[in-house]
Amino acid sequence: MSDADLMFRPVDELAALVRDGELTARELVEASLRRIEALDPQLGAFVDVDGDRALAAADAIGPGDPRPYAGVPVAIKNNRAVNGWRLTLACDLMGDFTPDFDSHVVRRLTDAGFVVVGTTNLPEYGIQPVTEPRRFPPARNPWDPDRTPGGSSGGSAAAMAAGLVPVAHANDGGGSTRIPASCCGLVGLKPARGRISLGPELGDHPLVQDGVLTRTVGETARLLDLLAGMEPGDASWAPPPEAPFATAVEHDPQPLRIGVAVNPPLPDADVDPIHLAAVRAAAALLEELGHEVVEIEPSWTNPALLPLFSVSFMTAIATSIAWSGLVAGREPQPEDMQAMSWAIYEQARSWSALEHATAHAQLQGMMRAIVVELDPWDAVLTPALAQRPLPIGTLNSDDPDDPMAAFAGGGRFTPFTAGLNASGQPAISLPFDVAEEDGLPVAIQLIGRPAREDVLLALGAQIERARPWVHRRAPLAQA
Repeated sequence: MSDADLMFRPVDELAALVRDGELTARELVEASLRRIEALDPQLGAFVDVDGDRALAAADAIGPGDPRPYAGVPVAIKNNRAVNGWRLTLACDLMGDFTPDFDSHVVRRLTDAGFVVVGTTNLPEYGIQPVTEPRRFPPARNPWDPDRTPGGSSGGSAAAMAAGLVPVAHANDGGGSTRIPASCCGLVGLKPARGRISLGPELGDHPLVQDGVLTRTVGETARLLDLLAGMEPGDASWAPPPEAPFATAVEHDPQPLRIGVAVNPPLPDADVDPIHLAAVRAAAALLEELGHEVVEIEPSWTNPALLPLFSVSFMTAIATSIAWSGLVAGREPQPEDMQAMSWAIYEQARSWSALEHATAHAQLQGMMRAIVVELDPWDAVLTPALAQRPLPIGTLNSDDPDDPMAAFAGGGRFTPFTAGLNASGQPAISLPFDVAEEDGLPVAIQLIGRPAREDVLLALGAQIERARPWVHRRAPLAQA
């Protein structure tokens, strides 16, 4: 079996090969490392790769290892701590800071037997929906290297779509798991708020949720079971499911009520006809599968939404910048970062505590109203993106004359994702087609009720069975 074929096998099958002694963990990790060495110079997916460390971990795994994923390679986005690996946030100010602890999401992965082969690229401070930091080369899309793989988990998505690893960590504060999944033909679930611990660094977060990028809905469900659950010290957490998430994908759901919304939450965002056609085709498929499908127009096209979300988002980014200043032992300066990052930092510092708290309360009220408005529907179908994956360089985060133009441009690219971070609802991006016009993946998004990832996973698995995708590979992945 070729290295590429191995890296495109489901993670459960790979773990079974190691457990049964048909393949050693070293052989599996070596296959990943060879793929990284051969293809990553063209992709810019990885920040750091440590083959010696990964192989040492693999050599400690033998046949019969009871851990569910013993020996399976994984990549970690370089904004989560991995003990002994650089943590950069793709910014200059972090230098070569090396934490001496694992984030909880990393610990759960390694406790399950996954072997970290490297850490992946992201935009500076995870701000943009493209992965083009100043510190590292841009990450590129294996379907078309002149295009973005999305962001902020773009390095993880590029590594997955090219078959460098069989699974990769991601996280989502405004679409950062779903956007790269959509650009690269992967499954990207943003779990419900509080589903996966953000510790030990954070007790909770109003926007961000960790997760993974996979190739199938079933893998996403099984890994959500692995990663989900409260950790001591968490300030809040989602209620546990009635049954393991993995059981949700085993059978088709009962007929559901599904709303279809194509009106973008940002008034100035235009939706590409390719994405509209995919939603129409998905709606027709869902009707054929026995679901009640109704076109709706949620009242999320509100001019106040972006300013309120921006206060919460920019404050979170400014907090990361301030923390990187603490790591560096000095106050952040404009030369430490791209122009947009500095503009966000300055803007957040200009708000008083009262202004921030008021905006947060207003955003919560607006999101509560939207959750109530969508509650009659078991799921809501939307485009995953408004535009096709952008050419590299489209969004210039280092424009000194208009540093926030790229921020606004990113919103028009991805208007359907960020609101779900503010509402806390789960949402999943599913690959649905390859566009004849550009040869790039086309994705759809499904939005669920709060804490009902099980419904999204069941519905996503049904779509996947009716319209299989997993056999498709990006051109670069066939190398």
